[in-house]
Amino acid sequence: MSVKRVLVIAGSDSSGGAGLEADQRVLAAHGCYALTATTGLTAQNTLGVQDIFVVPSEFVRKQINAGLEDVGADVVKLGMLSSAETIDVIAETLQAHKVPVIVLDPVMVSTSGAQLLPEKAVKELRTKLLPLTTVLTPNIPEALLLIKDAGFEAPEPADLDGLVDLAKQICSLGPKAVLLKGGHLPLTNDHKVAQTPEDATTVIDILYDAESAVTTLFETEYLVSKNTHGTGCSLASAISANLAMGKDMVRAVRSAVRFVEVGIKTSVDLGKGSGPINHFHSIYTMPFAPGRFLEYIMDRPDVQRVWGKFTHHEFVDGMGQGTLPVERFKEYLVQDYLYLVQFARSNALASYKSQDMDSIAASARIVLHIQREMALHLDYCASFGLSKQEMEAHPETIACTAYSRFILDVGQSEDWLALQMALAPCLIGYGAIARRLYSDKKSLRQGNQYWKWIENYVAEDYTEAVRLGSGLLEDHVQKVSPSRLEQLIRIFIRATELEISFWDMGLSDRKL
Repeated sequence: MSVKRVLVIAGSDSSGGAGLEADQRVLAAHGCYALTATTGLTAQNTLGVQDIFVVPSEFVRKQINAGLEDVGADVVKLGMLSSAETIDVIAETLQAHKVPVIVLDPVMVSTSGAQLLPEKAVKELRTKLLPLTTVLTPNIPEALLLIKDAGFEAPEPADLDGLVDLAKQICSLGPKAVLLKGGHLPLTNDHKVAQTPEDATTVIDILYDAESAVTTLFETEYLVSKNTHGTGCSLASAISANLAMGKDMVRAVRSAVRFVEVGIKTSVDLGKGSGPINHFHSIYTMPFAPGRFLEYIMDRPDVQRVWGKFTHHEFVDGMGQGTLPVERFKEYLVQDYLYLVQFARSNALASYKSQDMDSIAASARIVLHIQREMALHLDYCASFGLSKQEMEAHPETIACTAYSRFILDVGQSEDWLALQMALAPCLIGYGAIARRLYSDKKSLRQGNQYWKWIENYVAEDYTEAVRLGSGLLEDHVQKVSPSRLEQLIRIFIRATELEISFWDMGLSDRKL
């Protein structure tokens, strides 16, 4: 898929709650690439604007040209435009580049009611930019100012019908559609104007499409929050992103309205005044880079606690140093053979649970590898005087039954990925243990009757099985949610604990 590009032409908010800074966060949260042309710099915080530096209009032109001539844009979003000269330049430049979609947030009136654009700039915006606009997103004071500048006297809306009428009047000034934001006129449940904040329950935004003459209402809960700084910028940028992604106008606006609603609901207090909304409420960033999931979990303290016990177990070190009592190793070999039968069944079940041929084939190859491993296992066991019949007749220990039934239970009750996580400690752990012992200077090679066991797990065949299994995990874990990721890691930890129990069993005094 190609990356959708949105050019934002607006002012910078040094507090980060609105303007270009908010726009870029919103666009990033929607998966769009943001280009910017800065019209003004502000010195402000959550308490208010302290000063504004207007960027020269010709420099704004150069910024716009630089972005559109190189990267290009699917949508242009306009915010604070600073001056009449800047508006003239923007209108000329966008027409020259034949920009397909323009979303205009007319930043004209501050929250306190102060007019931010001089009269000349308002006129230029109305005459030069509105006819180019795909969707205009004014609040009620801004809509009234635009109507007044056009020579109409529109009464301030007193009810829902008044809001709809005002939206239609604004649309007559040239934009293809108008989204009139109703936040300045909260309503009661029966859509009458709330006389007190306690009566307010609802806010309705009105989208009027001039081409189809269709009015669409977007109703949201009236929220009492001081963290509403940058809601207009965020809403317009969310609409821009949705239009760039190919949504129709109604879907684009509805999704954007919901985005801002939840942004207010999930905001946290920053600063002493009006704080920003939460732009990342629906974004989850994996705590690891793609292809680095196993590296990530091995670095987690909760995994390290059990993984270290598993891979550096006394039983393991006894094999590497050749000091493990033979009778204990023989008991382990029997139980390991019995476990491998269940391990193969679990991988066969994973193949059945797979949803694509690559995963099915990979699980099938792992089963075939286990079959070859078991043939080597039988030959190795024979060197210790253990026959296949004797091992198959031997009862499973509690540790073996607990572990094998755990992976089968996960396979039956959970999905394919959960089963892979349950199988991973055995598959990955044996390879890690063997590599450590094989390279450890303390390990005994000559005369070590367990050295062949170590060599089996550093062999190319087993290394390939580990690579396959690890690759499957890395590919699929990218698609899970945060809560699901934690569930999978808990399965991994539990399977590792059962591996430790398996080694503990091998150190017990129980004999064949």
